[in-house]
Amino acid sequence: MVGVSFRRFLVLGGLGLWSAASILSAQAQGFPNRPLTLIVPFAAGGAADTTGRRPWRQDTLASIFSGTKGLTSTCVHLLADRGELDLHAPVARYWPEFGQAGKQDITVAMVLGHRSGVIGPRNRLHWADAADWGAVCAHIAAAEPWWEPGTAQGYHMVTFGFILGELVRRVTGRTVGRYLRTEIAEPLGIDVHIGLPKAEHGRCAEMINKPHIRDVLADGEAPEHPETLKEHPMAGLAVAMGFVPDDELGSNALELWRSLEFPATNAHVTARGMAAFYNALAQEKLLSREHMELVRVCQGGFDTDVVLGARVADHGWGLGYMLNQRGVAGPNLRTFGHGGSGGSFAFVDLEHRIGYAYVMNYFDATKCNADPRSVALSNEVYSALGVIPD
Repeated sequence: MVGVSFRRFLVLGGLGLWSAASILSAQAQGFPNRPLTLIVPFAAGGAADTTGRRPWRQDTLASIFSGTKGLTSTCVHLLADRGELDLHAPVARYWPEFGQAGKQDITVAMVLGHRSGVIGPRNRLHWADAADWGAVCAHIAAAEPWWEPGTAQGYHMVTFGFILGELVRRVTGRTVGRYLRTEIAEPLGIDVHIGLPKAEHGRCAEMINKPHIRDVLADGEAPEHPETLKEHPMAGLAVAMGFVPDDELGSNALELWRSLEFPATNAHVTARGMAAFYNALAQEKLLSREHMELVRVCQGGFDTDVVLGARVADHGWGLGYMLNQRGVAGPNLRTFGHGGSGGSFAFVDLEHRIGYAYVMNYFDATKCNADPRSVALSNEVYSALGVIPD
């Protein structure tokens, strides 16, 4: 493999509990006679546990929370690119029960673009109930949308995974986690998981400084049981975060949470595995270029997100991915990928054929896109390629 020599050595502040990798196409960077892939593991720094006794290694697995949505979206797009699923068809075509309560015209694309209005059921579930896939899906299927489908965008924080996961199950007979493993991870030899086998739990980094969702909502005085989104500025967040409380399940039964499949929120990956995943997109090994041009079309422009607020305009939503429409996560405005609460971030740059991933276990609750720790590293990649001048 071809090596890349960086012109500067980065020193990051804080505890330095992180790992990052970038995988590039050698052919795209002027090495036509060399192997196709450049793998640039920046470093693995710090410890993987709270005691500081277990060092972070290249095979350390990190929870990437909403970064999971990039994996799940790609599974859905793989089905669409193969002609097994129509993104513009109603969800109810594949999941008839979903067509209740005014949801009969909601399309797969509306869910991917966070425009369906189905950000949660109408009643808050107990955290233990979040472990029952069938029961959660039944609650979602029975619920009315929280706004008229297609008229606004609002982050489908948890329901994204259940709706799209049930679609994959209905179309293929396999869960998203199994589909990801058999169609993508195992064929490509990459270390990404939705639903982590118990035998792999020992590789997981412990999350540090992660707040409880219940505390985040309480600090904002969000209502526990909102009936409309107009009753409080954080009502949408309370529904999207709290009505299917998988995060609370993780707080109360971490081993169970790691083992179950929450296709919007609980993937476990290595930095190298996640970078390899996005590099497979860069090399068109998973999706066709024509299809990828569709997935990075912004679905809501610079509109305010009714769940997350105005900050979503910094990136915008494609069909299942975060975009980069204001360039806050690098110089190419056409990258797409996904960040996760706390700071993890991964993306593909089709123009420069880059697959990039940053994962961490020191949690910054204010970050889920363009974390300065990640941007500093990805800028080093672009600088080495001459895209960002010194």
